[in-house]
Amino acid sequence: MCYNVNDFFEERSDVMGIFSKIFQSKEKRKNAQKYKIGMEKTRTSVLGNLQALLISSNKIDDDLFDELEEIFIMADIGVDTVIKIVDHLRNQVEINKISKPGDLTDMIVDEMFQLYVRDEIVSSNLDIQDGRLNVVLFVGVNGVGKTTTIGKVAHQYKERGKKVMMVAGDTFRAGAINQLRIWSERVGSLFFAKEAGSDPSSVMFDAIQYAKEHNVDVILCDTAGRLQNKTNLMKELEKIHRVIEREIEGAPHETLLVIDATTGQNGLSQAKIFHEVTKITGIVLTKLDGTAKGGIVLAIRDELNIPIKYIGLGEGLDDLEYFDIEEYIYGMFSDVIE
Repeated sequence: MCYNVNDFFEERSDVMGIFSKIFQSKEKRKNAQKYKIGMEKTRTSVLGNLQALLISSNKIDDDLFDELEEIFIMADIGVDTVIKIVDHLRNQVEINKISKPGDLTDMIVDEMFQLYVRDEIVSSNLDIQDGRLNVVLFVGVNGVGKTTTIGKVAHQYKERGKKVMMVAGDTFRAGAINQLRIWSERVGSLFFAKEAGSDPSSVMFDAIQYAKEHNVDVILCDTAGRLQNKTNLMKELEKIHRVIEREIEGAPHETLLVIDATTGQNGLSQAKIFHEVTKITGIVLTKLDGTAKGGIVLAIRDELNIPIKYIGLGEGLDDLEYFDIEEYIYGMFSDVIE
């Protein structure tokens, strides 16, 4: 999915109510049901308070804006991002002479959409092209769901007729190698590994040679997720990048950071560290269905300017979804925009 903010509106005055109009379509609401179900915890436990607040309030004042800030922060949108959103709402209320709290609903929904797309084209599609060996590198701390994510992405591209190979680059844990092997067997992809303790860069080098010889279309590379020493992490990832780029010009074509959405602001901290040590092209946000902190999507986008590529909305093979900002906003606010 690809978005350009100018495709939706040209002036701020055109923004108000855009989501109410978009989701008047039954077909559009039907397509977004997976997000609505998957984001139920965020919507009901935190943002459900938004509707109650706007209905019960008699006027728009500082107290109302303070309560809005609290609701958004509880959704893990992030303090800096929340302040930016609420300050802009204050300005729009003054400019447009808004007096009824209920009129803020569409403004809030559309503000969050605009925050994500900004003034640029945003694509959730991976840079996977025909006629070349595509390399996707996965990074992130242990326990966030990297192995499961790699398995699900492999399944997607297998379903599209691609020849896929998983590469066990987390050589420091024998368990990680075995877990990835099990996933490769489950989805029917090729698998490449060396003995535990091998140099991850040498694994990548040998994997690429094997992939070239066997006409592989996509290789999905796991990496170790140790944050105890940022310097060592940076050196390791830099070496891996150098080896891959030397063997395939322009690769890795994607470097995806996997984050567990249930960790909230800790996940944002991880993103900041990895963003410092390597070039991240996109975020995979796992377990979004298991948290009331779904606003972390907006915090990541606003603070790091990295697009969300995938979100996890369940445990099944087909529950890794390409990120869709419209459906995400709908999942968060369907109770107030339907």
